[in-house]
Amino acid sequence: MNPTIAVRDVPPRAAWALEQAGVHPLLARLFAARGIRSAQELDDGLAKLIPPAELKGADAAARLLADTLDSGRPIVVVADYDCDGATACAVALRGLAMLGARPGTLHYVVPDRAIHGYGLTPAIVDLAMAHRPALLVTVDNGIASHAGVAHARALGLKVLVTDHHLPAAGPDGVPTLPAADVIVNPSQPGCGFESKSLAGVGVMFYVLLALRAELRARGAFDASNQPKLDALLDLVALGTVADVVRLDANNRRLVAQGLKRIRAGRMQAGVAALFAAAGRSAQRASAFDFGFALGPRLNAAGRLADMTLGIECLLTDDAGRAAELARQLDAINRERREVEAGMREQAEALLDLLMPTVAGEAGTPPPAVVLFDPDFHEGVVGIVAGRVKDRLHRPTFVFAIGADGLLKGSGRSIPGFHLRDALDLVAKRHPEVLKKFGGHAMAAGCTMAEEDFDTFDAAFQQVAREWLDPAALQRQIATDGPLAAEYFQPATIALLDAQVWGQAFEAPVFTDEVEIVNQRLVGEKHLKLSVRHAGQLRDAIWFGQSQPLPAKVRLAYRISLDEYQGRQRVQMVVEGVG
Repeated sequence: MNPTIAVRDVPPRAAWALEQAGVHPLLARLFAARGIRSAQELDDGLAKLIPPAELKGADAAARLLADTLDSGRPIVVVADYDCDGATACAVALRGLAMLGARPGTLHYVVPDRAIHGYGLTPAIVDLAMAHRPALLVTVDNGIASHAGVAHARALGLKVLVTDHHLPAAGPDGVPTLPAADVIVNPSQPGCGFESKSLAGVGVMFYVLLALRAELRARGAFDASNQPKLDALLDLVALGTVADVVRLDANNRRLVAQGLKRIRAGRMQAGVAALFAAAGRSAQRASAFDFGFALGPRLNAAGRLADMTLGIECLLTDDAGRAAELARQLDAINRERREVEAGMREQAEALLDLLMPTVAGEAGTPPPAVVLFDPDFHEGVVGIVAGRVKDRLHRPTFVFAIGADGLLKGSGRSIPGFHLRDALDLVAKRHPEVLKKFGGHAMAAGCTMAEEDFDTFDAAFQQVAREWLDPAALQRQIATDGPLAAEYFQPATIALLDAQVWGQAFEAPVFTDEVEIVNQRLVGEKHLKLSVRHAGQLRDAIWFGQSQPLPAKVRLAYRISLDEYQGRQRVQMVVEGVG
């Protein structure tokens, strides 16, 4: 079924105001369609960041960290095994060192996905105890770690939780928080921080900003010689984009500042090495590079190996060691792609069985998709869930057997279906099924026994039937309307690539009626096209499409630069037809 192609509304007054303020006419139109009303909103200066004092718990965290640094006692950072967790860990360790931590007092531990599971568990606390810490600092996890925090406190440790995930809800639906000494999380009750979409790395960066202010107030340094924490913004930008959080104004500023540093050659050795390993140009760095080149290489370590590799890559200042670690991460990522490809084939076979029997109509998927195969790899279930979700436009959960024998599932959702809330409803209706769960609106995870799979499947399907109407199950491509012929030039692509695009501030997609002049398959699964657009012949490609197109179609497309044998050509990258 072809998607619906919709054109974003462009408020003419906002577009005119932006253009009058000096914004390029094309950008003025694109920004206005994404809710920008004045040029001031486009100011990406650090002075425009929301003050750290507005983040609940940040000042208390600063005092706790300052006291611990002053005591000289060890601090252990408890990381997470994805890109956000790895960058947050590196930001924490680098930032605390910059702010005066004594040599040898900073350590970190990171869970093994298969052995320890997610978050600050009692087992991870015991692992951290080898460093004899006075303080545990969680990054990108901890808000639901009741047992782990209690275990740490029982051992006499102080615990600072920095996280951005939603807290767990009690039987009455009221959010419950672990008994940590301090919690910093924009999603916790009572936090009035305007940007609820900070990634875990963003939360940790804000804690460091608050700590610097606290140390400045204590006379450790003054404004003229204080440590420059903006040196960490390349890591903040990478983790923010890779975690696919909403790019609101505050997050866009963090990402824009990180990109500016990278393009100017000011970045951590590991970030530079990851650009090189991915074959991407740091001088032309974009948010796309974070999401589709660097982020996956770091995530692959947590999925198939040990995220210690990724964290060490981000911590080292030795360019040679960084290059070697980046090469290892690249090799793991290639392995990840092979595992994923095999799982996708298995998933396709399961879908062939699922669609006619569950939906009652051949070729029509059910309102939600739940897949499990004993041969699935736990580390890749989230990626496969995302691929299936993209293909079918259905909330999707994919499960694999974990090392403990329980099913570990990762889900991805569509607009209008809050995945974590759906799990919460399943847990209320079937209290015995989910051992634990958590996540966001668009991504979540859960654990259960294999014998409960069918019960979960039926319960999740029921929630989807209740919440999703036919319109929500129809994939829609939001576009920016036609692109004038004058903009089909490399300068336009450079202009667009220089901006910060991402979740909730999507990169431009245009739509035009075209005539198909020629079409052929390349690589057996991609459709290479020559189309007539606005009276001119243009190159186009549709990745993953093998079926031929009719003579005249309405394309939804991005524009990109195809460089071959020293020549640059603008091509249309097809997103869909309507």
